[in-house]
Amino acid sequence: METLQTAQLQPSRGALNTLKKLARLHSKKLVVTLMLVVAENIIYLLYPLMAGFAINAIIKGQSLHALLYALVVFVMWAIGAARRSMDTRTFARIYAGLAVPVILAQREDDHSHSTIAARVTLSREFVNFFETHLPLLITSVASIIGAVVMLLTIEFWAGVACLAVLIFFALFLPGYTRKNEMLYEKLNDRLEKEVGFVGTASENTLIKHYNFLARVRIRLSDREAFGYLSIGIAAAFLFSMTIWMMTVKGVGNAGHIYSVMTYMWMFAMSLDDGPSLLEKYAQLKEIGKRVNTGLV
Repeated sequence: METLQTAQLQPSRGALNTLKKLARLHSKKLVVTLMLVVAENIIYLLYPLMAGFAINAIIKGQSLHALLYALVVFVMWAIGAARRSMDTRTFARIYAGLAVPVILAQREDDHSHSTIAARVTLSREFVNFFETHLPLLITSVASIIGAVVMLLTIEFWAGVACLAVLIFFALFLPGYTRKNEMLYEKLNDRLEKEVGFVGTASENTLIKHYNFLARVRIRLSDREAFGYLSIGIAAAFLFSMTIWMMTVKGVGNAGHIYSVMTYMWMFAMSLDDGPSLLEKYAQLKEIGKRVNTGLV
């Protein structure tokens, strides 16, 4: 902490650069937290398969085998509880160590009090990334890849269809994130002036200011909603195709059907996190260009 406050301030521009520096400065804390995230995801990926085995064991009257499923559920929740307990302790301290260098760096750059206040608030998004969005990203990527691999193993053509959907959406990623970044640039430009507006602006200017913020946020929300709708359409197609194929094949194994449907649901729900993660990526990228964190 003291090192951060007394270090010579150097420009730290770019979201990736800032995230790397934060990761290096707090590597031990982050490794422990992320290891818990990885462990949680391993159990989560095994969950549908274990549930399928439990269903078949129940049908065969093998109660002890079926009860192993309850142990898997307990382990998954226990790891999740440990991670959540670590999160607040870890990330509250990281933000406490980030706020001071950000303030000092903005002073060195001779920014106004309004800009400094806004940028200190914006810098919190880097910590939020590690606390909320990196675990979500790891979970989503692991779930998508894991679900596709498991589907390719147990229901091949369902896995192929999931891969095709992934490739289709990947084609639209660059344009989607570029537009979001432009909207966040407009939003953050206004937020940096907000403290000054509150003290001096006329009623009409304040109304225009907050109406503008509302319009930009609505546009961002509409884009996210459209992304969710697109994923919903793709998910409906995947489920329809998979159900039709299993019906035609005459699959009679209840555990197999449950596992396939659960992995399909895991894939769809993880893909559903895409719009919010892409929005966060665009936000961090724009903030990274704007805020000198002063991290060395």
